Amino acid sequence: MTIRIVRATIICGGMLLPTTAAYANAVQDFYAGQGKQIKFIIRTTPGGGYDLLTRLLTRHMGKFIPGEPALTPINMPGGGGIVAANYLAQVAPRDGTVLSIFSQGLASDQALGLSPQFRSDRRQINWIANVTYSNQLLVIYHTSATKTLEDAKGRVTTIGASGAGSASTQYPAFFNNVLGTKFKMIFGYPGGPEIDLAMEKGEVEGRGTNPYTDYMSAKPTWIPQKIVIPLIQTGIVKEPALPDVPLLLDLPVKEADRPLLEFMSRSAAVGRPLGTTPGVPAERVAALRHAFEAMIKNPEFIADAARSQVDIRPMTGAQLDKLIREIIDTPEDIRVRIKRALEPLDGDVMR
Repeated sequence: MTIRIVRATIICGGMLLPTTAAYANAVQDFYAGQGKQIKFIIRTTPGGGYDLLTRLLTRHMGKFIPGEPALTPINMPGGGGIVAANYLAQVAPRDGTVLSIFSQGLASDQALGLSPQFRSDRRQINWIANVTYSNQLLVIYHTSATKTLEDAKGRVTTIGASGAGSASTQYPAFFNNVLGTKFKMIFGYPGGPEIDLAMEKGEVEGRGTNPYTDYMSAKPTWIPQKIVIPLIQTGIVKEPALPDVPLLLDLPVKEADRPLLEFMSRSAAVGRPLGTTPGVPAERVAALRHAFEAMIKNPEFIADAARSQVDIRPMTGAQLDKLIREIIDTPEDIRVRIKRALEPLDGDVMR
């Protein structure tokens, strides 16, 4: 959806809303105010995939927003992205001056009610775009004795995780409960970079989940040089570069468990969802969507993304909104079973 959609005449409460030109002028007047800036909240510590992707967008997106406001990156780690999500939903101004790339796992987390501290509704977020989406990988560091998915079913393998509500915990817990692996989650890491460092230092053997594209931007040598070994990929189809890594959807399970694999695969398609706060005027949401669409076609942005080794695989804000609503509105019987499958057993966690 772009700003052109608002050309249609809309009747609200007996009054005609302004035309597209009036909308554009209002947006430009708002963002062109002296000292106006957009805060771009980063859910992790510096250095990881979310951080690199956000900083790429902050270097380019502002010039495509009417009024050309400055975009300022601000790291706000904690709770597997829940701290940042709650900030946008409850604290941040509802005027289009705050953006964030939300945690991928929070749509499924909301559907299942896994984290009481998660106090926002992703259906109320104004989605700008899915910046990129690629398969989620569970990887093991090359020094581990675990080399295959079958190995992970036969021995305990330690996995770094950020917290109970994070995707870094949900994926290995799901694999334990549905596939029969023996991953042990080690809680307490603020974000992905700290888990990567923990693997290098030998504190943990693996990382529960991270998109393929994030590895190729933040740690581009790790997969090609087999510094980490992907054991399983979760998505709709296999990554072209990983034809030999098992796809969750292809694994043999009881027929009754097939909907569980499908839920996880849809959740993986959420990728890196870019949004702004609830309550933002429709014309500003449309302008932000249009700015993103214009940015990703810009040669300077494309060149910078290539230098940063960031793979942009966009999905429109409308498509993303539909996908997230489908996940959250999953039938109750499936949600009950998924919730059980995503909860690590007491013996599978070390804090």
